[in-house]
Amino acid sequence: MAFAVVHSRALRGLEAPAVTVEVHPANGLPSFTLVGLADTEVKEARERVRAALQTSGLEFPHNKRVTVSLAPADLPKESGRFDLPIALGILAAAGHIDAARLEAYEFAGELSLGGELRPVHGALAVGLALHRGATEVERARTLVLPAASADETASVGGLSVRGAAHLLDVVRALLPGHAADASGLREARPLRRAAAPSLPDLRDVKGQAGAKRALELAAGGELSLLMVGPPGTGKSMLAQRLGGLLPELSHEAALESAAILSVAGAFNAAAGASACCARRITPHRQRRWSAAARRRGRARPRWPTTACSFSTSCPSFRAPRSRPCVSRSRAAASSSRGRRGKPTSRPASSSSPR
Repeated sequence: MAFAVVHSRALRGLEAPAVTVEVHPANGLPSFTLVGLADTEVKEARERVRAALQTSGLEFPHNKRVTVSLAPADLPKESGRFDLPIALGILAAAGHIDAARLEAYEFAGELSLGGELRPVHGALAVGLALHRGATEVERARTLVLPAASADETASVGGLSVRGAAHLLDVVRALLPGHAADASGLREARPLRRAAAPSLPDLRDVKGQAGAKRALELAAGGELSLLMVGPPGTGKSMLAQRLGGLLPELSHEAALESAAILSVAGAFNAAAGASACCARRITPHRQRRWSAAARRRGRARPRWPTTACSFSTSCPSFRAPRSRPCVSRSRAAASSSRGRRGKPTSRPASSSSPR
């Protein structure tokens, strides 16, 4: 077969739009071209995939002109999650695996040069998006991910998720005929939701009746709160106790919070989603909001999004420097031009004693 199609998923915020990986090896000058609005990390997949196939004992079509298209073309693609679909598409187009079996799966995973599968960011967000907005055909497919990412995605529930540790484990499951062996694709185990950690109690604060009342109103009404005051008045101490006033997250809210951390690369599999409500970040007081909220390149949640109470010392708002008045500048320039060329009379300094 000279053409293969593999299904995968991209990340756009908390959404996981479907991506079709199309592979076409043709006659011509040997090359490996990747198209479809791919980021630098995705373009580097050409070297990772080539090395992973060779070190795993699989054949790479060196004498072919290989074209890989990531559709839709107007959707930005980032990270190394498309390494595994590209490698499987090349093998399917060359006839080494059964291309018809690919229709029942969706793949995502980064490949090492030795063929091992590495976890990807946003695995929980992909599972949550599939659970909520996928069609019946897409939901019927089995999601094949690296082992750690598979356990993370299985926490959503209602999805068929399999985990693999190596490229060869996936290849054996897709061999044609009775040679297929899916024992390397283990069923994902959902992560247990750990108990919420103990937080500082508001009862430990003596006095501060007005500030404690403000914390109670903010926690009960889901309101924002800004504490302003000189150092040492207890702002940080009060902010540390805000999480203890918040109710326990529901299962859906915990999944959404964990999905945000998963996209940001800050998800802790050991703590699960229970640590999201207690996440508190203290930025430096001289850090600007532009550096905290913006980032060049891909859009990912920064610390104002991943934290529930993040501001015990707010970044400073520095006023821009005042520009000099235009009229005054022009008047000064004209006066300097008028004095140009005229000798300046300086009073002679008398060195003789009076």
